[in-house]
Amino acid sequence: MRRAALLAAALAATMPVAATAKAPAKPTLEQRVQRLEDEDAIRHIFIAYAAALDGKNADAYVALFAKNGQWINGSIVRKGPAEIHALIDGMFHNTPAGYVNKDSFELTFHPDIKVDGDRATSRSEHVLFRRHMDGSGLPQAVLFGRYEDEFIRENGVWKILKRVDIPTIPTPEEWGRIMRARQQQPAQPPAGGAQ
Repeated sequence: MRRAALLAAALAATMPVAATAKAPAKPTLEQRVQRLEDEDAIRHIFIAYAAALDGKNADAYVALFAKNGQWINGSIVRKGPAEIHALIDGMFHNTPAGYVNKDSFELTFHPDIKVDGDRATSRSEHVLFRRHMDGSGLPQAVLFGRYEDEFIRENGVWKILKRVDIPTIPTPEEWGRIMRARQQQPAQPPAGGAQ
């Protein structure tokens, strides 16, 4: 009997604590709308990023990065607008004026965006398509990889703070060899001519 009384007293002592513990506060409607707007703005960065790559537009590409932004691919690290611009200029060398890309396009998909105030992270996958080498004109997937991103709200606008570009098929080493070989080739006019 004494044991049962002690157990009942112990349970009673914990009940007020449990009863007074508060559930975590739910976000307000304003906070939930802000999160949706932030996620939407970050999704638009993915769209603008692919458009800048597809259009070989180095200025539009660099404008997506924060003033202290970084682009990383394996051992290649570029920091700040000048270094990132030089990297992209190297990739887009000899692009003719009025260029319209009819040879390649990038798709970015499955972004998992997590917003925390003026910072955010995301992980997404991407695939690069080019015209098939056999001359059929059919699209051929030539690169699959993922992006691991950090974003920052800079002067009220979301920007890429750090983009880690991780090619998986082919490997970073294989992709580096492909890109170096491509840069050695003379520029060719886009299929169908510029419009």
